[in-house]
Amino acid sequence: MEFDFAEEQPKFLMLMYGLIAFVAVVGGLLLLLDVVPAWFARRRDARLLAAVTSGAPLPRRRKPREGLFALFFLLPTLLFLVVGLVVPAIRTTLLSFMDKDSTNWVGLRNYGWLFSEPSIVRVLTNTLIWVLLVPLVATAFGLIYAVLVDRARLEALAKSLIFLPMAISFVGASIIWKFVYAYRGEDQEQIGLLNQIVVSLGGEPKQWLLDSPLNTFLLIVIMVWIQAGFAMVVLSAAIKAIPADIVEAARLDGVTPWQMFWQITMPSIRPALIVVVVTISIATLKVFDIVRTATNGNYETSVIANEMYNQAFRYGQPGQGSALAVFLFVLVIPIVIYQIRNLRQQREG
Repeated sequence: MEFDFAEEQPKFLMLMYGLIAFVAVVGGLLLLLDVVPAWFARRRDARLLAAVTSGAPLPRRRKPREGLFALFFLLPTLLFLVVGLVVPAIRTTLLSFMDKDSTNWVGLRNYGWLFSEPSIVRVLTNTLIWVLLVPLVATAFGLIYAVLVDRARLEALAKSLIFLPMAISFVGASIIWKFVYAYRGEDQEQIGLLNQIVVSLGGEPKQWLLDSPLNTFLLIVIMVWIQAGFAMVVLSAAIKAIPADIVEAARLDGVTPWQMFWQITMPSIRPALIVVVVTISIATLKVFDIVRTATNGNYETSVIANEMYNQAFRYGQPGQGSALAVFLFVLVIPIVIYQIRNLRQQREG
C-alpha cells in the first residue's frame, strides 16, 4: 500500500491548523498570565514610588481590585466548567425524559426501562459486582504489598514493578490481557498464557471471555491489576508518614507484627485508605475502556458506561442512554459527598 501525500494533504492541513490553534490558545494564555500580573505590579510600584517621592502617605491596597483580579483568572475556568460540565449535564438530564427522537416527553419511562429490561438489570448487576470487588481487592493488594516491601531491600524496584500498569492506558492493558486470555483450538499451539498453563497441566483450552459470569471476573482482574499500583503508592506514603516514636514505643511494648499492623498501622493510615477506596470506586463506576476493548460488552459483560454508549450512539436511543448517564451520576454523588465530609472532618480535627 503506497502513501499518497497529495491525497492526504487535507488531513495534514487540518492537523497543522489544529496545532497552530493549540499553540495560539495556550501561548496566549501563558502570555496573558505573565503580562497582566506584571502590569499590575508595575502600576503598584509606580504609585508607591510617587508616594515616597512626594512624601504623601502610602496608598492603601484596595480589596475590590484584588477581587476583580482573582475573578479575572477564575473566569476562564468557570467558563470551561459551565460549557464542558454544567450545560451537558442539564441537557443530558432533559434528554433522559424524552423519547428516542428527543422531541416528545415520556416522563419516567426511560428510568422504568432501567429496572424492567432484563439485559439492563444484568448491566446494573455487573456494575455492582465491579464496584464491590475492584476497590476492596485492589486496595487489599496495594496495602499488603506496601507493608511487605516497606524498608526492604530494592524497595524502589519492587514498587516500580507493581506501579508500571498505572502507566498503561486502560485500552493498552485490555489488549495485553486479551492475549493472556486468548484461545486456540485443541489441535493448535496456544498463544494465550492462561490457556497455555491449563494445557501444560493436562487440561483443555477454554474461551475464557465467552463464559458468564466468569468473564466479568476476568475483566475485573484487569482493573485490579491497574489500580493496585495506585493503592500501593498512596498507602506506602501513608505508612512512611507514621511517626517513628509511635512505632518504637509499640516495639518496646512487645507487640507482634500482627498487632502492629492492626493497632498501629491501620488506624494511622485510615484517611489514606478512605481516599484510595473512594478514588478507585469512582473510577470503577465509570469503567468503559476495559469492557469495550475486551468484549465490547458482549457475553453479559456490559456495564453502565458501556451500555450508555451503546444506547445513545449505536442503537439510536439517546433517551435511554441519557437515563443511564443520569443514573451513573446519581451513583457517584453519595461517594463524592462522603469524601468531602471526610476531608472536612480531617481539616477540623
